[in-house]
Amino acid sequence: MSTLDIETVQAFLLVAELQNFTRAAEVLGTTQAAVSMKLQRLEATLNKRLVERSPRAVRLTAEGMAFQKDAKALIDAHDRALNGSRAARKQLALGFSDHAAGPELVPIMERLRSLSSSLTITVQIGFSHDLLDAFDAGTLDAVIVRPEGSHRGGEKLTEDEFGWFAAPSFNWAAGERLPIATLAPSCGVRAIAVRALDKAKLPWTETFIGGGVTAVVAAAEAGLGAAPLARRIAPPGLIDIGAAYKLPKLGRSKVMLYSRVSDAAQLAALRTISAAFRKIVLAA
Repeated sequence: MSTLDIETVQAFLLVAELQNFTRAAEVLGTTQAAVSMKLQRLEATLNKRLVERSPRAVRLTAEGMAFQKDAKALIDAHDRALNGSRAARKQLALGFSDHAAGPELVPIMERLRSLSSSLTITVQIGFSHDLLDAFDAGTLDAVIVRPEGSHRGGEKLTEDEFGWFAAPSFNWAAGERLPIATLAPSCGVRAIAVRALDKAKLPWTETFIGGGVTAVVAAAEAGLGAAPLARRIAPPGLIDIGAAYKLPKLGRSKVMLYSRVSDAAQLAALRTISAAFRKIVLAA
């Protein structure tokens, strides 16, 4: 009688969620070849073709989509049997820099559905330096931020290029102060923008100060000013006006993951997040 191996089923679920063997291997801490072999054994056990592989994409077959629901139910039942229905849920406290999370935050959270149901994830959005302080103090298990100060180590997730984004109707006359929309003065991206303007000896004024990137983007879309934003974060309704108005370049900035977790479930969650972040950014 054939039986299903739990680790193999978990590998299938990760491949299904991430649509990538390499990313699934990163989450599991193994190789792409090992994950591929697990999927081949699973398909042989079920006598079904679960995934379609091509050089550019991995997609579930109709049988794979049908099995995905049963696989999730199996993993949930396994976790309940292993941990007990009243077992304490493990916590993972994450911090996301508002200027780093961008539109990836929702799909990243969706990817976590493939993990154990015994893990509770809390997310705090804020400025990079505040999140790093909380991480150093031990109140956050991991943070995804733009590096500041002397923090070393960490895992690079991506590198963003910044620009000056505004509504298509934006108009700035020479000799006037450049109207800008930013986050609060403690924001690292604001500091970069202000230093660049001052170095270029361009007069500026803050016409909007928001509590989050969403508010800053809304202000830029409403024509209140130009906003310094990563190209990955700027929505289609905004245009980069830097070249047209000869504004100073803002350069590039890394997005880093810092963590101190060692628990297997927490590590799996972080690996899923980092793999999903890379996949979504590369696909953008």
